[in-house]
Amino acid sequence: MHEHFVALRRALAEMDAAGSRIESWGRHLAGVLAGGGRLLACGNGGSAAEAQHLTGELVGRYLHDRRPLSAIALHADTSALTAIGNDYGETELFARQVVAHGRPGDVLVALSTSGTSRNVVSAVKAAHEVGMTTWALTGPAPNTLAAISDDAIAVPAPSMATVQEIHLVVVHVLCAALDEALGVTPGVTPGVTPRVTPRVTPRVRR
Repeated sequence: MHEHFVALRRALAEMDAAGSRIESWGRHLAGVLAGGGRLLACGNGGSAAEAQHLTGELVGRYLHDRRPLSAIALHADTSALTAIGNDYGETELFARQVVAHGRPGDVLVALSTSGTSRNVVSAVKAAHEVGMTTWALTGPAPNTLAAISDDAIAVPAPSMATVQEIHLVVVHVLCAALDEALGVTPGVTPGVTPRVTPRVTPRVRR
């Protein structure tokens, strides 16, 4: 247990250098989403959970209220996922959805602790064909996913558990950078009219 915490502290310390890159991602993503664009995210297993965590923070909120932002976790549509897997094979699970949902200028966040997951690599290749920007979150470099993506944050940790934990930190820092770029502040929801619950008058029986 002690070794796990030591490894996590070491990995966090080494991620300080990635702070400016994540801030740059946040500013870029703010421009994409504010302009009506979309974020797609994909991964397998724990990385799928991280992908859905990211999209949940965007469609919902991170720390403070703001308008909902368009974001889709590509593993979450189980009907499409199983149909694609059955008809086209595991490698196409995410790539086909990228072609369906992605548009030029949109962003794909691809997560893989190994950096070699074939279906995630295929998704990045499909995103490039569509004209999307691709960012990868991986384990130690060099790896295929980091190499083919437009930009990547490769966590230099030997344990896949530590890599996933750092990916969650990156997700949260990216959300914070995005909100800052959008001008989100406590108690203010940019671009959203407050939702008022209508008062219902009891119906009187006669």
